[in-house]
Parts: sequence; structure tokens; C-alpha cells
Amino acid sequence: MELRDIQALVLSADPDAQHYESSTDGGPFTVWAETSRLNLAADDRIVRGWRFAVDRYTQAEFDPVAEAIEAALAAAPGVSYQYIVDYDPEDGWIHHAFTCEGV
Repeated sequence: MELRDIQALVLSADPDAQHYESSTDGGPFTVWAETSRLNLAADDRIVRGWRFAVDRYTQAEFDPVAEAIEAALAAAPGVSYQYIVDYDPEDGWIHHAFTCEGV
């Protein structure tokens, strides 16, 4: 999996997602970023991939974009992920954090 593959995967779930940081002012948003390169060796072959993060920030309790991100990650061949949700009661923001690996 290369960076353009990750970008296409994330954009398939949220066409407004941005790389590294969002320019959105005050509304829900999604950002993604690569975090480290994977070099997996097996059977005298090296398979390259990426660890990457996808973060969705929203105030909607059942956010359809967060659901779409999880569905896209689950359906993507060679992608594994951990999904954590964090809620900030002071401002009402929900953070959907996906930590992923893709080869």
C-alpha cells in the first residue's frame, strides 16, 4: 500500500478529508496521516506498506462519516486497524481515532 492508496481509501469514505491537518473552521472534519513505513519480510520477499492514522472529529452521536471510514477500512484488503472513540464533555466533540496498517 502506498500513500496514494491510503488517500484514495480515506477519500472514498470522506471526500472532504485532508492530509495532516484540516482547514475546516468549526465543523466536523477528517484528517489522515502516514506515521511510519512498514517493511515486512517473508519467503525471501519484502512487502512494503504504511502505518497510518485517520481521525474524525464530530459532534454527531452516530456520525455516518465515522461509520463509512470504518466500513472502508474493514473492506480494504491488506488493512488492519484499531478503532478508539474519545468524547470531550466540555465541548461535545467526539474523536474517532483509527490507527491502521496497510500492505
